[in-house]
Amino acid sequence: MGTKKSIVLFESADKKITLDVSFDGETAWLSQAQMAELFATTKQNVSLHINNCFREGELEPEAVVKESLTTAADGKSYRVRQYNLDVIISVGYRVKSARGVEFRRWATDVLRRYIVAGHAENERRLDSHR
Repeated sequence: MGTKKSIVLFESADKKITLDVSFDGETAWLSQAQMAELFATTKQNVSLHINNCFREGELEPEAVVKESLTTAADGKSYRVRQYNLDVIISVGYRVKSARGVEFRRWATDVLRRYIVAGHAENERRLDSHR
């Protein structure tokens, strides 16, 4: 099963974003409540954006949603839907909040650095075969 780790998914200007993130295979999983905290919005708003990404065919629920058991403060176990990184990113690019803007800037910067590093590595490989 997945493991839980506390990580900084991204660092906001106020440096207050640290969430318990479940890792299962090669992806991270968050609940709607965790995404609401991450993007400084409501759970209802997160739900709206998740439903829209499914309705629009961007993502298929069967591939990106799982049910997990969580233990609440009352000691009881409850089923919670968790959403993988694809959903987290989709919601991050849809949500209209200051934290959403920060997330989009951060995600775009990470992607830009990844592409530039990949391009540089590809150039090195091509040069070594010439």
